[in-house]
Amino acid sequence: MHGEYKVPGGKLVVVDLEVREGRIADFHLAGDFFLEPDVALDAIDGAVTGLPETADVATIAAAIRAALPEGTQMLGFTPEAVGTAVRRSLVTAPGWRDFDWQIVHEKAVSPRMNLALDEVLTARVGDGRRTPTLRMWEWDASAVVIGSFQSLRNEVDPEGAARHGFDVVRRISGGGAMMMGAGQIVTYSLYVPAALVAGMTFADSYAFLDDWVLQALRSLGIDATYQPLNDIASPTGKIGGAAQKRLANGGVLHHATLSYDIDGQMMTEVLRIGREKLSDKGTASAAKRVDPLRSQTGLPREAVIERLLETFANLYGAERGTISADEYDEAEALVAAKFATDAWLRRVP
Repeated sequence: MHGEYKVPGGKLVVVDLEVREGRIADFHLAGDFFLEPDVALDAIDGAVTGLPETADVATIAAAIRAALPEGTQMLGFTPEAVGTAVRRSLVTAPGWRDFDWQIVHEKAVSPRMNLALDEVLTARVGDGRRTPTLRMWEWDASAVVIGSFQSLRNEVDPEGAARHGFDVVRRISGGGAMMMGAGQIVTYSLYVPAALVAGMTFADSYAFLDDWVLQALRSLGIDATYQPLNDIASPTGKIGGAAQKRLANGGVLHHATLSYDIDGQMMTEVLRIGREKLSDKGTASAAKRVDPLRSQTGLPREAVIERLLETFANLYGAERGTISADEYDEAEALVAAKFATDAWLRRVP
């Protein structure tokens, strides 16, 4: 069995192994990482050999740490990365280029329509009716998008939202509220089959699915990094955040919003950002937490988007595509039945 895992921002981890009588045998680790001393490689191979084939990432990582010689240096990878490669080998997980990718960037639609398209396209990828897709959002109105499990009254100041022209909508993924001013942010959605992230922990899948974004931002001169669980950041502040939803049919939605331009004072008037959340981030104000792409690059929003799409296409061989008429029709029906209803918006009052 063979497994590979590219550590986001790090090196490639490659494993080869056999399974005999329910246990890992003949395990060998390889890759373009750095490891000192040399004997640590044999220690890792020995630690994994003999583990149950059902061992999870945490169990594999713990066994490796216990076996490493004192003073071992692992650069570009971690014991958890080895565990992820092992799990992916055991489920024969495919890589990015094992799929035919499509990129769509189409007309501006309403915030509710964007949310409905997320659900429709994720379901279609899960069903095999659409190839894995990257979609760049465009929207015709400003909105506050709250997470699936957030309390409406705790997150949004309705008077502030109305005064500044923000609609309020709820998405199907978890996570926090996003103030999405039309033309002020960059939002994209990935619709992928669960097989792409097989063998990964939920947390690891976030960084894995956004690694291409970090590469694109770095090509624009931004020292972008991923901050667990779901933040994309730079030394001068947060750039954006990601969220996921996994459907029962095997479709995975991963979407992220990056701040291009933002009014920090307006944010505090629209969102109810509590002291506890701010203290957790180690900052005194919401405005200081976000460092938009415009201030870091000086580029038009369209140029930033084009670099993102070019990077994705070059890395994974993606081709430009479209959203079909029947996909739009299904999404419009879902807006009426779900996303435009008070019952959905206030599912958590």
